[in-house]
Amino acid sequence: MINELNKVMEQAYEAFLSYQFVSGQDKKVFLYTIADEIEDLGADLLETASEETNLPIARFIGERQRTCSQLRAFGDLVAEGSWVDAVIDTAIPDRKPLPKPDMRKMSVALGPILVFGASNFPLAYSTAGGDTASALAAGCSVVVKGHPSHPRTSLLVASAIQNAVSICGLHPHVFQHVVGDSHELGKILTQHSHTAGVGFTGSLTGGRAIFDYGQQREIPIPVFSEMGSTNPVLLLKDALNHKAPEFAKAFANSITIGVGQFCTNPGILLGIKSSALNHFTSLLALELSMIPAFKMLHQGIHTSYVSILSKVLSDKGVETVFHAHADGDLVASPVLARVSGDAFLKNPNLHHEIFGPFSIIIVCDNKNQMIDIWKKLQGQLTTTIIGTDRDIKSNIDLLDVARNIAGRIVFNNVPTGVEVSNATVHGGPYPAATDARFTSVGLDAIKRWVRPLCFQDCPDFLLPDAIKDSNPLGLWRKINGEYKR
Repeated sequence: MINELNKVMEQAYEAFLSYQFVSGQDKKVFLYTIADEIEDLGADLLETASEETNLPIARFIGERQRTCSQLRAFGDLVAEGSWVDAVIDTAIPDRKPLPKPDMRKMSVALGPILVFGASNFPLAYSTAGGDTASALAAGCSVVVKGHPSHPRTSLLVASAIQNAVSICGLHPHVFQHVVGDSHELGKILTQHSHTAGVGFTGSLTGGRAIFDYGQQREIPIPVFSEMGSTNPVLLLKDALNHKAPEFAKAFANSITIGVGQFCTNPGILLGIKSSALNHFTSLLALELSMIPAFKMLHQGIHTSYVSILSKVLSDKGVETVFHAHADGDLVASPVLARVSGDAFLKNPNLHHEIFGPFSIIIVCDNKNQMIDIWKKLQGQLTTTIIGTDRDIKSNIDLLDVARNIAGRIVFNNVPTGVEVSNATVHGGPYPAATDARFTSVGLDAIKRWVRPLCFQDCPDFLLPDAIKDSNPLGLWRKINGEYKR
């Protein structure tokens, strides 16, 4: 196995040496071609993904569109080119007491990137997902470790990418796909000397292990692990008084979408003790009772869900508000629990993500206790504030807490659903992610796979086009402190 993986990484490095210089326009053609090839897989891809994951074909129609749209979005980004953040500070040779040199900076690709496919999004977060799309857009070669829970789906998508490589006349090892469920395989690839960075989406245990492998190398590398969170929701009183039925329906759907197997699942709901909170809780239980139970992705996830759920529901002070009957292999029952603020604070086991259709309502004595609990939940991908303008104006200090614990603050909506855009942040303080400065979704995801490079007093003819005097690419650049073309 080691010899085979060595060969894969050597090939990836050889491909990188040429691919890093491919123009933005040609990378756009490549990324668009990948999207075209994935779409050409047709019903075979949708049916295979559904068979391997227990998720409906309708889900994969939408996920395929998302996957192809983000590939094309990255293509548009690199074709325009300003993403390289070109900065030019021109020379002042007669400056006293010392001359000022000519300094030019831009972002350049890191090298071969290792991507671990995610189980819960076999298309959008896996073989051709955001990590792969953004790394290829940055000019990096990519090695994907296919996820063992959907091997045939992963191979189909890998074949589409490899077809695109051939069609575009690129180095044949710009993209490679490896399979296997051994933890040792992931460790060897992460610690290979040619691996320049890693993208991971999955559990805290898995993401932290990959991160540690990256730091234990002779030369440490960046490992961007997105590891989920409980995505705490604050329920303020005026909103519950006026829109409890609307929010109950929205959160019931959010808790159970994808059988609760979303990293942005609202796993913790916080409210202050009141009749309005009691009413909302009853409505949420009613809405959950009308949503059928479905199969989870695979046996490992189902076993973990059932085991952790059983422990949590038996903990002192935890009340089961709703627990649907689960009938059938791998079927996960939607569950709603409730606990007092005091009991929650005394039980750290309740603070962690339960991956599945579960949420717990924390009944707080007052605002101070709600904030105290909120702060103790550590880093989050999202946190949500449900409140009218009146609620928010009278609790403006909540925003100060929210901005310190999450990568995305949601107002009066559910956290599930992550838009692919320029402004998206899908990350957050640890343990939501290993580096809160970056996002794994959205066009800024490309920034994970580059480093700044400065050219000092370099002859113009040797400079990359992005920082030449003539600006042949027509980029927005920061020149002597001012953005201009």
